[in-house]
Amino acid sequence: MIGVLLAAGASSRMGEPKALVMSRGQSFLVRGVRALWTSCDSVITVVGHQGEQVCEAAGEEFERLVERGLLAPERPAVKKGKKSSASELEVRFAFNKRWPDGMLSSAKVGLAAALKSEPRGILLMPVDQPEVKGETVQALAAMLAEALGAFGGKAGSTFAYGLVPRWKGQRGHPVAMSTGLAAVIVKDRGARDLSDAIRRSARLIGYIDVTDKGVVANLNTPEGVRGAAKTKQRAR
Repeated sequence: MIGVLLAAGASSRMGEPKALVMSRGQSFLVRGVRALWTSCDSVITVVGHQGEQVCEAAGEEFERLVERGLLAPERPAVKKGKKSSASELEVRFAFNKRWPDGMLSSAKVGLAAALKSEPRGILLMPVDQPEVKGETVQALAAMLAEALGAFGGKAGSTFAYGLVPRWKGQRGHPVAMSTGLAAVIVKDRGARDLSDAIRRSARLIGYIDVTDKGVVANLNTPEGVRGAAKTKQRAR
């Protein structure tokens, strides 16, 4: 599996790049990458507005995590009895020159980059949902793999299938998808936005109900970030 994290927007309501906003001691970008790393050895982060600043700051933050031995999140054992380690994890950056066109343009850049590695499947997530739990990512990845296997082994990857998490009936992110669906979305020229592209392109969409509110918690303003922090404190 390959992860795609969308972090190219102007973040006008936040007042600074959302990718670099700190939450519970880490930036949105780093939290998103680490969540995706629970099931994806490689994560492609799409940047645009102030992209060089975002890349530089993220690189420094990852270096600090490595120095403290905190880079790799808890990961399940992988096939053949091997265990994933921090040295096997990768984050790559892709620049979206058309970032003002919206999230769909960034999704196309990220999905196109992911498809070059011929992955089994792709997990796509916006950077402004840092509360998504690693367990949720793992559940989506596992169900996607199971579904693609049911569609016919490796051939199942060409089937345009999407898997969407739901919290109390609300659809959220990350979206798990076959490479077949990703390829069609990349070529779609008529969709209004990412949700429209998924609906237009998918031959089948599945849903997984989760208890993780983070899948629908878009943090787009400083007030939203402070509210999320207070909620965490009350929950302790």
